Amino acid sequence: MKLLNRSLIHLMSWLLLIVSLWSVVFYFNMLNEIKDSVDEELENYKRQIVSRAEKDPTILQQKTFDEGFFSVNPISKKEALNFKDTYKDTEIYAQDADDEAPELEPVRVLTTVFEQNGNFYELKIFNNMVEEDDLVKELLWDAAGLYVLLIFSILIINNLILKKLWKPFYDLLQDLKNYRLGAGKKFPKVETKTKEFSDLQEAVTTLLQYSEKTYEQQKEFIGNASHELQTPLAIAISKLELLMEKENFTNDQAEKIAEIMEIIERLVRLNKSLLLLTKIENKQFFDNTEVSVNEIVTKSVNDLHDIAEFKRVEISAKENTQLSVNADSALINIIVSNLLRNAIFHNVKNGKVEIEISENYLLVKNTGNQNILAQEKIFTRFQKNQQNQSGTGLGLAIVKAIADLYGFSVVYAFEEEMHQFKMKF
Repeated sequence: MKLLNRSLIHLMSWLLLIVSLWSVVFYFNMLNEIKDSVDEELENYKRQIVSRAEKDPTILQQKTFDEGFFSVNPISKKEALNFKDTYKDTEIYAQDADDEAPELEPVRVLTTVFEQNGNFYELKIFNNMVEEDDLVKELLWDAAGLYVLLIFSILIINNLILKKLWKPFYDLLQDLKNYRLGAGKKFPKVETKTKEFSDLQEAVTTLLQYSEKTYEQQKEFIGNASHELQTPLAIAISKLELLMEKENFTNDQAEKIAEIMEIIERLVRLNKSLLLLTKIENKQFFDNTEVSVNEIVTKSVNDLHDIAEFKRVEISAKENTQLSVNADSALINIIVSNLLRNAIFHNVKNGKVEIEISENYLLVKNTGNQNILAQEKIFTRFQKNQQNQSGTGLGLAIVKAIADLYGFSVVYAFEEEMHQFKMKF
């Protein structure tokens, strides 16, 4: 999820909480304001009724609310002196113009006392109140409208303003995604006046400069190691070959020298494999093009035909479709070659190797030892078959490293008495 969208979700959640709390506080404040306003009206009605009673004593005869919005009842002096004005919320039956029958309506009632010509009276006055259900409903709709308006405003601000503010960051991020060590490109740079983005760009540039330096040192080391190790090994093999041609050795001596040559040749292969593995892990292969897996399989089968014939292994290929991948052709060659070599060298006499090319995978199956290989070790370095110790033990590790480099997957299975390696592109 993008940063802007994630921040928007958090903002919406907090806004919902704030608007909800605000609605509750606003509701009680508004209710108090309404009651204060009604109380003031009731006080005003009280003064008017007392003033009218002095001029029109018949008002004192209104004992119930049936004849109006107030009632007057005589009380003793003692009750009057101990009485305190009270305000009370209650309900009475009333019928509005739009009501078919009387309904309970919320009212606010003031109970007070007054004195008229030496007599004391209890005065009750009521005034209509806003129905709380209606108030809550209206407030709920208003709060929902406010929330939607706020979210709509934030979305506009997010798309028009925040995207513009965050544009340098996304430009820098895109440049970093496209950046490749050793490719000779300029360091990512964006124009911005925001201090945090400028600091981020400086930190990224410093890190890339260090990475480039380290990368060049590793590259130089790999090149030097390749030359410095391969050269003396090649010289040693050459001198041993000349020695065997010029000198007369016994069979036992010749066998010993042949063993030494075999060890040195194995060192040569091991050195090349380790250097190749290091280059792959350092991502020094990125000359990507559209590569035909079918063509590479055909070429590898032809190249390994003599070895397979010597090992008495039959190779068959089934092409269900034309499979192409976007990758470095040298690395795809290595994948196919290593899988086929592994299938041939770890086979049995009169065994077979079956190759299947489908829409998005390459499957290599071979007969061999009937023991299932350990899934957790098969793609690790220097894992060898106990019956074949002449290899480097790096073939499948190189295949796995290339697969990880491009996001491919390689899996092993043992089915129908055959070892199977499936490379999914």
